[in-house]
Amino acid sequence: MDKGYTILEVANVHAGDFNYFQDLISQLSEYKKPDYGIKLQVFKADLIALPSFSDYGIYEELLFDWNQWSKIISQAAETKDVWIDIFDLYGAEAVQRFNEMIYGVKFQASVLENYEVISALKETNMKGKYLVLNVAGLEMNEIHQKVNYIKSEIDCKEIILQVGYQNYPTQISKSGIFKIKELETSGYRVIFADHSPGDSEEAILLPLMAYHAGAMGVEKHVMLGDRPTKYDFQASITVNRLKEYTAQLEKYFKGIDTTFVNEVEAYYLAKTIQKPVLNKSISAGKAPTEVDFYYRRTDEDGLMLSEIQALLDQGMVLRKGLLKDSVLRREDFKMPVVALIVACRLKSSRLKSKALLNIGDLPSIQMCMKNALRIPEAHHIVLATSDLESDAALRDHTYDDSVIFHQGDPEDVILRYLDICDKLNVNTVIRLTGDCPYVSQEIASILLKSHRETGADYTAARDFAVGTSTEIIEVEAMREIKRHFGSAEYSEYMTWYFMNNQEHFKTNVVELPEEYVRDYRLTLDYQEDLDLFNKIAEHFASIGKEYTLKGLFEFLDDNPDVAALNGEMVLTYKTDQKLIDTLNEKTKIRS
Repeated sequence: MDKGYTILEVANVHAGDFNYFQDLISQLSEYKKPDYGIKLQVFKADLIALPSFSDYGIYEELLFDWNQWSKIISQAAETKDVWIDIFDLYGAEAVQRFNEMIYGVKFQASVLENYEVISALKETNMKGKYLVLNVAGLEMNEIHQKVNYIKSEIDCKEIILQVGYQNYPTQISKSGIFKIKELETSGYRVIFADHSPGDSEEAILLPLMAYHAGAMGVEKHVMLGDRPTKYDFQASITVNRLKEYTAQLEKYFKGIDTTFVNEVEAYYLAKTIQKPVLNKSISAGKAPTEVDFYYRRTDEDGLMLSEIQALLDQGMVLRKGLLKDSVLRREDFKMPVVALIVACRLKSSRLKSKALLNIGDLPSIQMCMKNALRIPEAHHIVLATSDLESDAALRDHTYDDSVIFHQGDPEDVILRYLDICDKLNVNTVIRLTGDCPYVSQEIASILLKSHRETGADYTAARDFAVGTSTEIIEVEAMREIKRHFGSAEYSEYMTWYFMNNQEHFKTNVVELPEEYVRDYRLTLDYQEDLDLFNKIAEHFASIGKEYTLKGLFEFLDDNPDVAALNGEMVLTYKTDQKLIDTLNEKTKIRS
């Protein structure tokens, strides 16, 4: 594509009249490639906007079906390069359907954050095709960001920028023509979109001024001159006026507005930009991700995806549940309340009252609470036991006054969790059991970060030394389990309720860095476990340092005889087939 290239913009002058469309293309047949292209707007009302948008009815009127588009594009491709002006997934599908006839694709500035369209083109053959990005309304730093993002997502021949925007009538001083040189200086090739009044002198002069300013091409609206035109006639010239592409240039250089984004184009972008809209209802406490949105024009005041992402990067979640088709506002977000809840009872049969047995100078449960307190993301640390008198002694073993002691249902652990979560308004739970005195703050932080980034209901590590990891669970997901099961009698084995129902919950299994993964057993069930833990406690006491996961692994790596003390012990929930079968049966959600 060389300098002097003209894209004839059909826009919506056809007003949905198929015969008008074909006649216009026929009358433009003398303008041929490689000097001329023709740009077609392919969109569908319910994919470009919400029904509440002011122009929704017009969009419905302008729809052509695939059979009609096939004829139009085939006819246009006989003489000119065919461009698709893409707004939504209908336009993306046109590029896919008629790929061999498509020369290039244009994105309006209002579509540059449309994740679903960009994703669709990412999966489309765009090699050898040009991609024009209109950047009206964007500051230079935003332009660089948008270009780099699109370039990383879509494999195309070249990205060309376009200045100019649709506003009637577009004054020369507000046209953005001065940007051409600045963008070229930054290494971009530029096309100018002219929207001056179609019957004015400027309609001929302004495109030539753009060429003089350094544009390699001009986009020009055209229409038939022999019949009424309902839409887009304001900036369209007739086929006959195309022959008048000459005139004086220099008098138009005076008085150009050099504000990079003027107030008129900023308003136009704000009015027409496609905003992220929820494509499904989302409950309170969730962190929506890119896949939870589609993009539509709407008169509602909502955040753009980049603004939403900035809030999510801070760890924020939804303050309240939102319905499908909702835009998101700043007030819809809040920092989530995170509680680390340690479930513990004294009913152990293999090692009686194991939670109260000393590891070094501390009872096991207190060592667990001590290390739990080191996890910085938790707003509350809770020791949760049953309301039976036999477990009341745990009240004296919270380790620190900041730890909340909670008593609840003896068997239904989920109910026990929900009771305290309701009292504390908790959104997210870091789940831990009291037989894990060596819980790792590093692993917990990794899991929580991934949990937020993926918008998961349940997050766990794939491989880890048993007893060092945690699970991250959304409180709303636990409520969902209760709605399905009533009494979750096996929720001591809470993992099963999520992993056995992945069609109901978004589960996230994380690959931990190798430095945090070993085959050691660091959970307390047997005397052999306690023997190992006291060896570990002796080691840290001898070197005068507090426990760290890295230090613990180094000690066991260097002392395989110590690590072997509980090497023969097994995990019941991994080896007892009868228990496994029962859990698979009892924790499965039935239709």
